[in-house]
Amino acid sequence: MKGFARPLAISVSVMLEGWTDDSAPGIGPMGNPLKAGVLDLQARSWAEYGPKVGAWRLLDILQRLEVRSVFYVSGILAERYPDLMKAIHAAGHTVAAHGWGQNIIPSYQTAEEEARDLERCVKAIGQTTGQRPPGWLSPRCTPSDRTSAFLAKSGFDWHADFFDSDLPYRHETPAGAIAAVPFTMEVNDMPLYVRYGAEPEAFTRVLERIVMNWPRLGRPAACLDITVHAHVFGRPFGAIEFMNSLETVRRYEEWAWLTDHRTLAGLCKAG
Repeated sequence: MKGFARPLAISVSVMLEGWTDDSAPGIGPMGNPLKAGVLDLQARSWAEYGPKVGAWRLLDILQRLEVRSVFYVSGILAERYPDLMKAIHAAGHTVAAHGWGQNIIPSYQTAEEEARDLERCVKAIGQTTGQRPPGWLSPRCTPSDRTSAFLAKSGFDWHADFFDSDLPYRHETPAGAIAAVPFTMEVNDMPLYVRYGAEPEAFTRVLERIVMNWPRLGRPAACLDITVHAHVFGRPFGAIEFMNSLETVRRYEEWAWLTDHRTLAGLCKAG
């Protein structure tokens, strides 16, 4: 792919996720979900750490290490935390859209519901950052069969709900083309730490295993993601590994480079 001076492009993404008032994360540190119909206030409080504390810590780390990231933000949090949105934008990061709320999955919605929530997410982020979000990642990374076309019609540059390629590519929709940016899960705090129960250090260990061995694979061009959630690895134990992971990539700059989804989408558009 044009623009890949070094074969392994490693994107940095921060997930800043919120839930509607009648919902809570379905997975959390307690491990045992409550019975149906009961609002899990512990899980809600756990998630609210993200915009209140975790995102600010991650912003500090990114600034100190001079790394640019894409923050994928739930529209409901853009509305609730305008000062945080302004700080992310002022620091030079990209605020992309991550749906209206994490409990609202596009594949469950009607076309009218999905279009409505997409537009109110765009509006909330635009009003708090001064810019329309250029990229999109669906809650649970699960779009509907209409999502890409809605995004292309609305003027989005990229859609990250893709798992079928090592490289970004031009995705054709009935409403025009959009950059499909692959989203990798190998270095992601949610599956590694929360779902699989691995120790925090596994995050950096898995990353380094991939990066250091890349030349053994023939050094093909590919993308890899470093992904953290503000309410998970925005906490001290995870923030340490986030720092370690960024520093790890820089030890292998002969063939790996830090970037973000916005840059990769631009390279895709360019050719």
